[in-house]
Amino acid sequence: MPTGKTKDAGWQIGVSRTVAHPIGAVWDLLTRDEGVGIWLGPGARLEAGRAAGYETDDGTRGEVRSYRRNDRVRLTWQPADWDHDSTIQVAVQDKGERTLIRFHQERLADAAEREQQRRHWSTILDRLEQALEGG
Repeated sequence: MPTGKTKDAGWQIGVSRTVAHPIGAVWDLLTRDEGVGIWLGPGARLEAGRAAGYETDDGTRGEVRSYRRNDRVRLTWQPADWDHDSTIQVAVQDKGERTLIRFHQERLADAAEREQQRRHWSTILDRLEQALEGG
């Protein structure tokens, strides 16, 4: 089977980074409107309840599948120009004064979409790290 393709979840990608901030600060950014706008898209509001829906200003929409404070959010994600949805999980792991942030996306259409999303999540991690630094 090609790299990035699984029997159960289809094409998937995982991107992670350890940042020099405690988990509480990272989780706060990921779940408040400013941070949600960075990783999910401008206009999105993230609610902690299972099956809570969201929609971004550009028409990306989905719903929360699970939400565990200071741990992970799992949700569906479908940009307006996609004919399918995918599943995204953003997870954090406490590393003392540092925090590991992981984005995992599955149910992607093909290898090209997988590569596109790898670049996308890498850029999102750059932007989140900038926001954590106050920039």
